Amino acid sequence: MADKQRILVTGASSGIGKATAYKLAEQGYAIAVHYRSGKASADQVATDIIQSGGSAVTVQFDIADREGTKAAIENDIEQNGAYYGVVCNAGVTRDTAFPAMTGDEWDGVVHTNLDGFYNVLHPTIMPMIRLRQGGRIVTLSSVSGLMGNRGQTNYSASKAGIVGATKALAIELGKRKITVNCVAPGVIETGMIEGAVADEAKKMIPLGTFGHVDDVANTIGFLVSDQAKYITRQVISVNGGMY
Repeated sequence: MADKQRILVTGASSGIGKATAYKLAEQGYAIAVHYRSGKASADQVATDIIQSGGSAVTVQFDIADREGTKAAIENDIEQNGAYYGVVCNAGVTRDTAFPAMTGDEWDGVVHTNLDGFYNVLHPTIMPMIRLRQGGRIVTLSSVSGLMGNRGQTNYSASKAGIVGATKALAIELGKRKITVNCVAPGVIETGMIEGAVADEAKKMIPLGTFGHVDDVANTIGFLVSDQAKYITRQVISVNGGMY
């Protein structure tokens, strides 16, 4: 594995994270497939990558658990080498109207999504710098973090915070040739939105359709590639023109 640059993808057992793991493996990177509870799915992603001629390992931690995340990341780096890149994709939603939102619903989302930025990236940065190869960090925000969304004050707050943290970190790491960018997906097809609700949602999207996980994964793949070496501190929206 030492001959391939390594990339950690959080939340890689499903959805955007899974599609991103496959995409980056296809581009020739060795993938650390992170999961919190979906072990079987993460194992399958790693197996698929290996069977396709790539390199992959799985890493388990809860991004909200600072000590556990640090220990798991340090252990993986010790075993397999430092990361050239990190894709911070894992996150949670607990949607409800603000007057009805409990303190736990606010804290759970803000803590997991925003603290997750620190918990995942902090243990990875110095080893990345020591590689002296530059590096790539891609965070995931959301259209909700840019324009707000009904029932998502907690999620919108956390994802807007990710944008600010990303831009600040990009300034700090620029001299190390480590780029730090953010991808903000819109409504991505997951099968959860159907029927009349889906038709109504599509009216808000100039392109008239939902995005696919591959639309987001391809954007992340570009930002991680050498083609994007002069792009940093940016937020790239993948939302069909919603915002």
